[in-house]
Amino acid sequence: MVEHVMPVRYISVEDECKRNPELRMSDLQMLKDWMDKQPHLPDIPILYIVMFLHSNYYRIEPTKTTIENFFTVRTHMPEVFSNRDPVAWKELRKAFNVAAIFPLKERTKEGYIMTLGKFLNTNPSHFNCAECLKYLFMTCEVQNVMKGTSHGLVIILDATGLTLGHIGRMNLMILKKILFFIQEGAPVRLKALHVLNVMPAVETLMNMLRPFVKTELLSIIHFHSNIESAKKFFPIEALPNEMSGRAGPINDMVDEHIKLLEEFRAWFQHDEKIGRVNESLRVGKFQAGDGLFGMDGSFKKLEID
Repeated sequence: MVEHVMPVRYISVEDECKRNPELRMSDLQMLKDWMDKQPHLPDIPILYIVMFLHSNYYRIEPTKTTIENFFTVRTHMPEVFSNRDPVAWKELRKAFNVAAIFPLKERTKEGYIMTLGKFLNTNPSHFNCAECLKYLFMTCEVQNVMKGTSHGLVIILDATGLTLGHIGRMNLMILKKILFFIQEGAPVRLKALHVLNVMPAVETLMNMLRPFVKTELLSIIHFHSNIESAKKFFPIEALPNEMSGRAGPINDMVDEHIKLLEEFRAWFQHDEKIGRVNESLRVGKFQAGDGLFGMDGSFKKLEID
C-alpha cells in the first residue's frame, strides 16, 4: 500500500457523501477495486475517486475512462505536469509574475465556482505557455481537494494584452494534448469559458485550436468585447477592482493564492512521485488520444477485468 501525503487542507469523503446524495460508498469501492486490478494505474486516496465520479455524474464506465485519461496524460506531459514545486521551480515562479490565475471567492447564481486568468505582464518574451498551463491546473487541483465537488466550473480569461507574439510562443502539440485532457480527462464539470476584452489575436488563436475542440466545448465558450456583456453570466463584482469588480486589488488576490499553492508544496511533490502510470505494466494499449502521447508500441496482451 502506497503511503499518501494528504494536502494541508482538504475536504473529507464523509463531507462529500453529505453534500451529494447520489454518491455511494459502494460505487467508490467498486472503482477502487477496479483501479487495483489495473497494474499500470497508481494507488490513490478514495477521496480523489469522488472527484472523478462526480465529474461524470456518477456513471461508472465513463468514470473509468476519465481516470485512465487523467493519469496517462499527466504522465506523458511532463512539460505541464512535472516540476510543480511552487517554491523552488524557477520557471513556475516566473509564471506567477506573468499571469494571475486564481479562484474567485464568489460563485455564480447556479453555484458554479469561478477561476480567473489574466496577464500581469503582457511582454510576450516573458510568456511561457506550458508553465502558465501548469499554474492553471495546479490552481484547479487545489480548489478541487480543498473545496470538494461543485455543480460546475466557470473559467474566465481576460484577453487584454494578448498578441500574435504570445501565440507565436505557443506549442501547438502541447495545446492539442491539453485540449484532449480538458475534454476527456479533467475531473471537473466545466460549464463555461468566458473570454473578456476580445481582440483580433483571440480569433487567430481560436482558428488555430478549433480543429481540436469538440462541439460540446465550443458551445460553452463565450466571447465578450467588454465586461458589460458578461454581467448576465456571472457576478462581475467578484472580479478584482482593476476589472470593474469589488473583490480587492488583483495583486493582493494573487499573493494570497500563491501562498496557498506554496502550502501545498509537499502534496505537489508527492503527487509527482506516485500519481503517474507505469507503462511497463499496462495491459493492452491506451485507446484514446490518437497516438498523441507516443504510446503506439505494444504492451502486455493479458486482459484483466
